Amino acid sequence: MPTNLSGRSYLKLLDFTSSDIRYLLDLSKNFKDMKRSGVPHKYLEGKNIVLLFEKTSTRTRCSFEVAGMDLGMGVTYLDPGSSQMGKKESIADTARVLGRMYDGIEYRGYKQSLVEELAANAGVPVWNGLTDEFHPTQMLADMLTIEEKFGYLKGINFTFMGDARNNMGNSLMVVCAMLGVNFTACAPKELFPAEDLVKTCKEIADKNACTITLSEDVKASCSDADVIYTDIWVSMGEPDEVWEKRIKILKPYQVNAKAMSYAKKEAIFMHCLPSFHDTKTVVGAKMAEKFGLGELEVSDEVFESKQSVVFDEAENRMHTIKAIMYATLK
Repeated sequence: MPTNLSGRSYLKLLDFTSSDIRYLLDLSKNFKDMKRSGVPHKYLEGKNIVLLFEKTSTRTRCSFEVAGMDLGMGVTYLDPGSSQMGKKESIADTARVLGRMYDGIEYRGYKQSLVEELAANAGVPVWNGLTDEFHPTQMLADMLTIEEKFGYLKGINFTFMGDARNNMGNSLMVVCAMLGVNFTACAPKELFPAEDLVKTCKEIADKNACTITLSEDVKASCSDADVIYTDIWVSMGEPDEVWEKRIKILKPYQVNAKAMSYAKKEAIFMHCLPSFHDTKTVVGAKMAEKFGLGELEVSDEVFESKQSVVFDEAENRMHTIKAIMYATLK
């Protein structure tokens, strides 16, 4: 039976099947080919979408805006100060208002329960641009990038280093399990993913002939890896006092030349961005001054190396988000 995602929300990958995800990846490739070839694809002309951002972003906002306009849609962006959602108006009421005006709603913010509530009340597809628990749009971009570099996904050895219980660690574990990718979370034990999610992912992985591994050993985790992935150590919205503790426990898990040397020769480095690989940002300079570290989750040497595919990955956000919106709105 052909895949049909029309009218559905895209809140977390656990709501979908492996074949659904495969369909979205193939659709993303088609849209990327059209974009690169200059072939117009205003397939959703006449529709309108709204982007609700409680957490600011570069890649997510630009990806949704460009993808929406390429598809012929009108796009409205509401930043944290431009909406009464959750302040003077409940989430449910906001959803019911916006659902009367727009054909689709994107939400990027904090609690997963908020995007779930939006979807339950909007009456139109809602897309999760990031919550504290999951980052499902990023996952398609990551998997598309890996497949472009290696030609396949099943059997790839994937290692995530850092805070493995954040939205990226959670989401990467889920998508790897669904697509037959061997996933290793390399982190201090206190930053391992939640046990219930690990159990769910192991059950999915068993069906797809791949593995889920949790380890504190950097060398063992990176050995034979095809992909080494990391994310910033402190997420947006966390208090400044978290930095000192997080840096102390995660410093041994920095992706540097030594960590990459354990991986396969053709291994790639990935990061969802932004990255603190130097001191050319306000936060990077502040951390260098305070803790004496000019590089945090990844060394500049690795970030700027030929193994780094972070900007290919960033571009693919646009193509995969386009696929998600088209599939759910067509």
